[in-house]
Amino acid sequence: MDARENEFWPVADPLAYLSGRWRVERAVRDLASGDEGRFTGTTVFGPLDGGGLLHEESGVFTWRGVARPATRTLRFLPGPVPGRAEVRFADGRPFHDLDLTRGRYIADHPCAADLYRGEFTVLDAGRWRTVWRVGGPAKDLELTTDYTREEPAGDRPRED
Repeated sequence: MDARENEFWPVADPLAYLSGRWRVERAVRDLASGDEGRFTGTTVFGPLDGGGLLHEESGVFTWRGVARPATRTLRFLPGPVPGRAEVRFADGRPFHDLDLTRGRYIADHPCAADLYRGEFTVLDAGRWRTVWRVGGPAKDLELTTDYTREEPAGDRPRED
């Protein structure tokens, strides 16, 4: 057994785990130029007609000192076996598979001549991380995203 395996939080049902609202912090590094950017915002995993989750991300992306609104939409669908999910772009094209049953998963997505390799790590019931390494003739990037579950309003302590 890998010594790092104890650092991960196994998830039997990725769709149930991801469901809800998450605070997002993403660091983006261009490894070729040294430029760095940052995204801050929210991701909501809500029910999708026909099963699965609609992933809607929105926030502000700052690159080279310029802040702009940014959004992204993905579909997380039940996978072919329990514990797996299929991630698709908003238009239905395949993106990657996802298996969090060990708390960590590596996914690849070829995009033209570039390769996106994502590492998904579940840290605990309310925190997970993705690290995407993008390499090829057009890109040399690393994107590290930390997700923290936001408490539903009913679960927050009252401030009287």
